[in-house]
Formats: sequence, structure tokens, C-alpha cells
Amino acid sequence: MSPFLTIRKIFLSAIVLRVVFLIYGLLQDAYSPLKYTDIDYFVFTDAARYVSRGLSPYDRETYRYTPLLAWILLPTAWPGALWFSFGKILFALSDIVAGWLILLVLQSPGGGGMTTERALEFASIWLLNPMVANISTRGSSEGLLGVMVIALLWAVIQRRIIMAGILLGLSVHFKIYPFIYGSSIVWALETLTPPKLDEKTPPVPGRSHESESSSEAILNFFNRARLTLIISSLATFATLNILMYRIYSTPFLQHTFFYHLTRIDHRHNFSPYNALLHLSSANPDKVSSLRLESLAFIPQLAISAVLIPLALAKRDLAGTMLAQTFAFVAFNKVCTSQYFLWYLILLPFYLPYSSFLSKPRLGITALVLWIAAQANWLHQAYRLEYLGRSTFIPGLWISGLVFFGVNVWILDTIVKDIGAFSAPFPKTKSTSKQDAFIEGGRESMRSD
Repeated sequence: MSPFLTIRKIFLSAIVLRVVFLIYGLLQDAYSPLKYTDIDYFVFTDAARYVSRGLSPYDRETYRYTPLLAWILLPTAWPGALWFSFGKILFALSDIVAGWLILLVLQSPGGGGMTTERALEFASIWLLNPMVANISTRGSSEGLLGVMVIALLWAVIQRRIIMAGILLGLSVHFKIYPFIYGSSIVWALETLTPPKLDEKTPPVPGRSHESESSSEAILNFFNRARLTLIISSLATFATLNILMYRIYSTPFLQHTFFYHLTRIDHRHNFSPYNALLHLSSANPDKVSSLRLESLAFIPQLAISAVLIPLALAKRDLAGTMLAQTFAFVAFNKVCTSQYFLWYLILLPFYLPYSSFLSKPRLGITALVLWIAAQANWLHQAYRLEYLGRSTFIPGLWISGLVFFGVNVWILDTIVKDIGAFSAPFPKTKSTSKQDAFIEGGRESMRSD
């Protein structure tokens, strides 16, 4: 066992990494005209300040989040410079908690049954990732959502269905996109042995074999686990939304949910829709009734919420969630660096049997292309925003298309890997035979 690969050293290193970024951020904010703190963090803290004064967080323009986030960040409104950094510290700690949950999932029978050393290797992809540490310490709240998503995966694997439903409802209320996981989880929660008709039971008059099979299939689909998950998640989601609506009325619905249907953000947006959204925002009076920003959801949701779950969820739930999130971000009309964390946190569950790891040349090529495509886009954005040169077309547009093409190629590889994975999601509580089967499936993929 490597002397570095211990729980204490890995987590201590992860904490030190984030402390260094936090201190560096304070210095950069104090002495550099280019601030370290993300603009969104000022939006969060301003909203928390409004709440502390008994006002609505939506009095702060561009606050498009659940009031829960503003409530959580209330200490940032307290006097003192240290309290202003409370949210950054909380988000950084959320990274650590998410890393701990990743470790638990990887060590669990349904998540791979890995040894502590091997699980730490893959958990370090999140814990020791400087990009993750940078984004959270700049004031992005994605770490909080990461805790919810990994806790949801852990609860499903452990067959704690009510807990999973509550976490799913909470995470969708907190940020809309986790709803795509609902279809995968429901599809994966299959009954191990469907009920069979007693062969000695005489047929019921007036009922054909086909009608019996159809009704049997429907009843079998809506098993106890699926119904429990659906009811508990919808109840949690509805309860939170009703509570927030009673407090903040229509602005809550408009800014938290409806706004995202028609948003036309065109800055800091890697999406291939970027240039079209820019044109729409520049000429709002000339936009046709067939709005691109609404139609963009059709291919995105068809792939991430329907096709991928149906094809893959019964093979590997965690890998399917990664593929869903990757597709959701790649096809989203708004794509920023923060969104990359949505799928990076799921990467440790897929990499152990991935082609990117078993074929190093392929993995290195994918990583280089992914980074190079971003760098190319950022170069065009720098020329636009700092040098004042018009690069929307063709520069940014072509750069966005190139990045999209790289993402589609990576997604194709991910889907093929999961489709070839030989260990289906466990349908009942884990047993020793199932654990051996799951680990055997992972080992066979690695050997390939």
C-alpha cells in the first residue's frame, strides 16, 4: 500500500489545497484589479443580506436560485470580513464531504466493493482536483449540490429508498437539473423476480393471455421501491416549493424555475448556441415566436432524461448518471465551467472500467482535446472581453462548435463503455454472490 494513499493524508491534502486557494483568493481580491471571487458569490451574499433585513432574496437582481441558498448564507451578512467568506468555506467543506461520500460508494458492494487504497485513488480525482478547489473557493455553490447527488446515489445503492426520494426532491428544488436522475433510478429499481401466475390456476373467462401479460407487466413495473421513490421525491419537492411560494409568492417561481426556460445568457458560455443567443439578446424585437432558447431543451432532455436511462440504467447506475449529466451539460444552451463539476463528481465511478483508463493513449487524447478546445474558446473570449474585438462570429461560434464536437465524441465513448459493462445494477439488497458478480464484471472490463 502506498504510504500516501491513506484516508488521513488524502483528506488532509484536500483540506490544505482549499485553504491555500482561500488565502490566495483573499490576497488577489485585496491587491489585484482582477478579482478572485466569482460574481455569483456577490449575488448570493447580497441576497442573504436582503433576507437578513426581512426582505426577499429576489430583490437582488439576477438572483435565480432557491431561497434556501440565501438562508444558508445568512452568516455572510454578519459584520466582519471573515463572515463574508463563510459561504466559500462552507462550499469548500462541501467538497470534502462529497469526497467522503464518493469513497463510501466506491467501497460499498453496489458501488464496486473496492479496497480503501483503490477507492482513494479514484476519490482523489475529486478531492485533489485543483479545478474543483478553485471553483468552490471562488464562491460557487456546486459543492453543496454535489453532496446531495452523491448522497442520493449512496442511498439508492443501499436501498434506502425513502431517503433517496427526499434527497432527489431536495436536489431538484435546489437546482433543477438533477431531475434527470429520476428516470435512471426508477428504471434501475427493478424487481428481481417478477410475479408468476400459478400454472394450475385456471384461466379467467374473458381475459386473454396478452391482457394478463400487459397488466402483469404494469403491476410489476410499479413495484414498491419505485412507488416509494416517486411519492417521497414528489412530496419533498412539492412541500419545499409550496413553502417558498407562500413566503415569496410569484417571484420565487419566476426566478427559480420559469426564468431558465427562456434565459438567453451569451457571456462565458461554451455552448454552440452562444452566438444565436447573442443575436437574440441584441435584437429582442425581431425574435420569432419559435424561440430557440425554449426549443433547445428538446434534444437535450430527449438524450439525457430518456434515451440514456433506458439504454444504460440497468447496467451501471452511477455510470449512467455520469453519461446523463455529461449529455445535459454538452447539449445545454448555457454551458459554463461551473457546470463541469456536475459530471466531474461522478467520474470516479466510471473511470475504473472506462476505455480512457484501459487505453491510456485514448484517455490522454480525450483530456488534451477537452482542455485545448476550452483554451481555444477562452482565447476568443479574452479577445472579445479584454481587447474589445468582435469575435462572436466566426471565432466564438466555431470554437463552441469544436468544443461541442469533442464533448459528443467523449460522450459516445462513455455510452459505449457503459453499454458493454457486464454488471447490472443490483435489484435486491446486496449479497455475497452479487458482490462477487459486480466486482467480477468490473475486473472483466479492466482486462479488456
